[in-house]
Amino acid sequence: MPQGLSINSDERKEINKVYQKLVRKIKPKLKGNDAELLKKAYQLAIKAHDRQRRKSGEPYILHPLEVARICFDEIGLGPTAVISAILHDVVEDTEVTQEDINALFGIKIGRIVDGLTKLDGLYNVETPEDNVESPQAENFKKVLSTLVDDVRVVLIKMADRVHNMRTIDAMPRQKQLKIAAETSYIYAPLAHRLGLYQLKTEFEDICMKITDPELYHEIALQLKESEADRTKFIRNFLKPLKSKITDLGFPFRTAARIKAVSSISNKIKKKKVPFDEIYDIFAVRLIVDVDIEFEKNSCWQVYSVITDTYTPIPERLKDWITTPKGNGYESLHTTVIGPKGKFVEVQIRSERMNDIAERGFAAHWKYKEVKSNENVYDKWLNNIREILDANHSDALEFINDFKTNLFSEEIYVFTPNGDMRILPKGATALDFAFEIHTDLGYRAVALKVNNKLVPMGYKLSNGDQIHVTTAKHQKPKEDWLKMVVTGKARSKIRSSMKEERRQKGLLGKEALMRKLKNMKVDFEENIDTLVKHFGFTSRPDLYYAISTEAMKVSELKVFEVEANKLVLKESEKGDIAPKDEPVKAKVKTQSNRSKILVNGESADQYEFNLARCCNPVHGEGIFGYLTATTGLKIHRTNCKNATHLMANYGYRILKAEWADHVSSNFTVDLLIIGSDTGVGVIQAITSTISDKLGINIRSFNIEGNEGYFEARVSLIVINKDQLNVVIKEMKALENVTNVSRIDKS
Repeated sequence: MPQGLSINSDERKEINKVYQKLVRKIKPKLKGNDAELLKKAYQLAIKAHDRQRRKSGEPYILHPLEVARICFDEIGLGPTAVISAILHDVVEDTEVTQEDINALFGIKIGRIVDGLTKLDGLYNVETPEDNVESPQAENFKKVLSTLVDDVRVVLIKMADRVHNMRTIDAMPRQKQLKIAAETSYIYAPLAHRLGLYQLKTEFEDICMKITDPELYHEIALQLKESEADRTKFIRNFLKPLKSKITDLGFPFRTAARIKAVSSISNKIKKKKVPFDEIYDIFAVRLIVDVDIEFEKNSCWQVYSVITDTYTPIPERLKDWITTPKGNGYESLHTTVIGPKGKFVEVQIRSERMNDIAERGFAAHWKYKEVKSNENVYDKWLNNIREILDANHSDALEFINDFKTNLFSEEIYVFTPNGDMRILPKGATALDFAFEIHTDLGYRAVALKVNNKLVPMGYKLSNGDQIHVTTAKHQKPKEDWLKMVVTGKARSKIRSSMKEERRQKGLLGKEALMRKLKNMKVDFEENIDTLVKHFGFTSRPDLYYAISTEAMKVSELKVFEVEANKLVLKESEKGDIAPKDEPVKAKVKTQSNRSKILVNGESADQYEFNLARCCNPVHGEGIFGYLTATTGLKIHRTNCKNATHLMANYGYRILKAEWADHVSSNFTVDLLIIGSDTGVGVIQAITSTISDKLGINIRSFNIEGNEGYFEARVSLIVINKDQLNVVIKEMKALENVTNVSRIDKS
């Protein structure tokens, strides 16, 4: 963290104003010794962070104070969380110890602060053999593991990340990309799962602004330009509704929700349509102010008024009032045909529902006396607990299992007794078995969906009823991992496989111990020599290989015994397999004129290639990723794989940029969609690209069906500007509705 001058008197006055403003806001919520602890936390934090400054140059103490404000104002947390937020960086970044926090503030606040403190020493260049595979994953695992004990740790971490994202402009570009990747990978999905929709939207928008700034600003400009027309349309849409809803006799208010830029971008890419063809850019919200017992009836009365006034689209009705989402979200959604034939999404809810929808987990507990909302997170937290209980040795494995519990799309399925279960979209019949009980999953031999026998990997749909048949001697198999998508099922199957592997490994270990005893050498002193020589990553892997005869103990003949230790025979030394080195790019001896700079130097000193998944073009934002086996790969910053790579392997990411002058060609694939008139489509596309723009076409494929065509064109371009010209010209062609870049999986 940047060190600087101590806080001066003017800065101290400003900081104190910020603190006093926070105190005034939270004062009504303070109880017992909360006020004393709040003051003590502020005094300790301002002293501890005295000489620390943020990248922007402002005193660092302003950051924890703002995190505390976000916790209270935007998430709805109380005094304990606010105090912990003020202290959240003192153990990590100052000389204050965890023991100091425990002694001064008690165990409860101490545990929260400890949960917020990053793990140290996870990656060390000097001792790579001690490194964990992914430092980020280890830190994620530590924070996420606190969910089942005290969810406030994660919520404070959310507030911390929100403020860091809001002030990210002061960070170097490469750091921005890594932070955005972590945010997209874990924090945005977690915010959604906890019902923090506003934070989730903000996370995704800022991430998009960093990774794909051109598209972000293009959509933002289109939203701004269409704002006046949109406002007028909404006013006209609501006009005939207001008087009719007023006649129902209860208070209500209206609001309009504009879809986030990132959400519009996803829609454009997914549906392959231009901006002006997305009908749900906005939604009209009608919020009724009634007592809890009248909520459902009032919402359906409003629905009736709306559908009496405008024609509804039946398949677009979503009733999350009768059956709330797994994260507690309640709302009644419908889509109707409004003025001028325009589709309009309408959301109907109560003030209580709206509060929970806006502030999620924390707001949920305000209404815990509402029976329908009791235990809304308990089932989910129980699943998290079961994933934690699986004792993942690999943090990346844990993170991937955890992420499947952050699903945004759900299906509702039923047991033979009619009990409902919520599963992620794409879940299988075998996932259902594990969702009911681990033993049911372990012993499953046959599955019926709606009384029809189906494969274990059968994908479930809304309303399916599943019956599981078990057998006592059944146990999970490795191919089961391909049949499930939920973290719970995956972790349980892995646990079973690991236990079976461990049992087999014990037999291999016994065989190895007998062999070493016969050779008259000590087992503990020599076992690691064998692990290293035969290229295994751990002792259990060696034992398992022996038990399955993938390796035979007779292979120890390459060693001889010297002073009770195994030493490789001279005749065998040329065959030693080198120990795995930390990931490094292979360096070339020659240096050519490079089109890419890595960490400010020519990339030609490395073995590098442009990643095939995204085919970066000169002028686009890029980064370098050091692979374990194939050298350096150059990816676009908005590559579909970028988030995963940066979030999990940040220490392998290198700063990359294009050199000023590049005389190379780049391959780009485009998807062109339009209406097929049957005449001149191919000629119009090819002549524009080849004749008008003078660009070479590598390949061209077009298919037409019932008035619709899709053309896939592979081009050779020299830079991003030339690519943009091609896309613009293609969009301007008659009958062409959309043009998009094709990225490979």
